[in-house]
Amino acid sequence: MQLTKNFPLRELLRSQTATRWSYEEQFSPEPVIIDNLRLLCEHVLQPLRDRLGRAVFVNSGYRSPRVNQAVGGSKSSQHLSGHAADIETGHLSIEQLYQRIKNSDIPYDQLIQEFNQWVHVSFNPQGGRRQCLRATRGQDGKVKYSVDI
Repeated sequence: MQLTKNFPLRELLRSQTATRWSYEEQFSPEPVIIDNLRLLCEHVLQPLRDRLGRAVFVNSGYRSPRVNQAVGGSKSSQHLSGHAADIETGHLSIEQLYQRIKNSDIPYDQLIQEFNQWVHVSFNPQGGRRQCLRATRGQDGKVKYSVDI
C-alpha cells in the first residue's frame, strides 16, 4: 500500500527489533495508525522529499508498544500513534537536514536533532507546535533535551 508517491506503508512499519523478536503486531497496525502515517507522509515527508529532490530515508516510523519499549522509547512517543518518523538523507548531514526542516514552512509538530544521528519529525493534524529540540546524552548516559529556538 502506498501512503504517498514515494512512501509505501512498509517503509513506515520497518523495524529490525520487531523482526528480530518476531513482534508481528508491528506489521499490522490498526487503521487509525495507518491514517496517521498517511497524514505524516502527505504533510511532512512527501513535501520534504519533493523540496529536496532526493530520497528521504525513514529509520523508524510507527512502533508497536512492545517495539517502542524494546528500543527504550518514551511511553508518550508519537511513534506509538503513527505521528512521527526518524529520518535521514544520503546527501545532507543530520544538522543540515534539521535546519532545512526547521527553517521551512513544513507543518511539523516536533522536530528533534537526535545525537547527530537522525532527525525526529512529527505531525499533529490539530496543528503543529513547531517545537525544536536537540537530544544529547549526558555523562550519566541519560538523554537530555534542550530547546532550540
